[in-house]
Amino acid sequence: MHGYAMRESAGWGRMPRVRCAVFRPERRSAVRSIVASGARTSYIARGMGRSGGDAAVNANAGVIAFDRLNRFLAFQPETGELQCEAGVSLGEILDVFLPRGFTLGVIPGTRHVTVGGAIAADVHGRNHRKAGTFSQYVEELTLLAGTGDVLTCSRERASDAFWATTGGMGLTGAILTAKLRLLPVETSFLRVDRKRTSNLDETLAALGTGGERMPYAVAWIDGLARGASLGRAVVLSGRHARKDELPEHLKDRPLSCLRPPRFKLPFDLPGVVIRRFSARAFNALHRAMRPSGEGLLADFATFFFPLDGLLDANRLYGQRGFVQYQAVFPLESGSAGLRELLEKLGASGQAAFPAELRGCGAEGAGPLSFPLAGHTLALDLPRAAGFEALLGELDAIVLKHRGRLYLAKDATLNAATLERMYPRLGLFRTIARRLDPRGLFASDLARRVGLKSAAARTAIGGIAP
Repeated sequence: MHGYAMRESAGWGRMPRVRCAVFRPERRSAVRSIVASGARTSYIARGMGRSGGDAAVNANAGVIAFDRLNRFLAFQPETGELQCEAGVSLGEILDVFLPRGFTLGVIPGTRHVTVGGAIAADVHGRNHRKAGTFSQYVEELTLLAGTGDVLTCSRERASDAFWATTGGMGLTGAILTAKLRLLPVETSFLRVDRKRTSNLDETLAALGTGGERMPYAVAWIDGLARGASLGRAVVLSGRHARKDELPEHLKDRPLSCLRPPRFKLPFDLPGVVIRRFSARAFNALHRAMRPSGEGLLADFATFFFPLDGLLDANRLYGQRGFVQYQAVFPLESGSAGLRELLEKLGASGQAAFPAELRGCGAEGAGPLSFPLAGHTLALDLPRAAGFEALLGELDAIVLKHRGRLYLAKDATLNAATLERMYPRLGLFRTIARRLDPRGLFASDLARRVGLKSAAARTAIGGIAP
């Protein structure tokens, strides 16, 4: 019998906190034994705990931690193909392979994500418009299905299981290994253009221009700006630098992996620290320290992972935690939807640090693919009095403009809203039932929003289902 420990678990937002039976297998074969043992009624795989809400927690049931299943298995330098276990983190991949001249095809906002988690959430990055989601660089994966079978899945082999698993939030089974296609780069530096904008129209225009000229583009929006300044931002666009573009002192070490200083919060800050006045001051400082400029040189970690320098950053919000909220709006209604959402946020009095706005390309092939051709806005909101009502109002705005929320960050969505946001949900449920007929893979997220079976519908934000 495989041992486990009852532990309190939560997502990155630190709420809700629930007791789970946590297993920590050291071999892939042990994952299969754990699921077959009947020790718990259901299981969910867990990587580094960076999903915002309850996607990787399973109250009073099983959680399979993959922190010990983090081995590299094979690498082909001629093609950039890397085979690894699902518990390998994206940071570990970059630490080993960036000095060899390879990078990931899609890089999310933190290095603290496992390969399994990146596939399950089908993460996206600042280059989604040109590169798509993480699944575009997954050549193959092995999946322990609820039937007990270990399936090899790809676009050509068990393709329905492949696409349901990419973005399937761990509910089709446990991802054991993956083959990824890494991309060659000459340096570990980027050439970056930076532009300060005065309002949302300018921000969207700069984001579109930057995204057309360069692979990576992102806007850091001041979520508290109102009136004529609504949607003002600092827009960054970048591309990998060539070796001949580096200054002389870097040309002999073009693939050096510089990292910003890292600090660790030893305790939870009082909730009063994250208030509107402090958030406004932070937004103003963030903007003032980033004047417009072209052809700037940035090291890899500073450009891609600006928030990773502060370890345990979720403790900034105190013991009450916070909600990560990410919505995508389609192109045809995106400007109006973003404007209405930012106006609601600014009028709410809720503190928000700079929100991140990105352009998105076409919708992915997976039935639970999040991005749409348009724009996605991600922000953090501290849990405070009345924030549930605010989130309901934000959800209603997203629905009104035919957008959707990102399940990897969600903590408050309900079943009725999910049904309206994800029109291919029925297809996902059909495939998931075939792969897991006994419902051995489950999570608090899945039960809350009815991901694997239709749940009772309830209204939210004043909009009837």
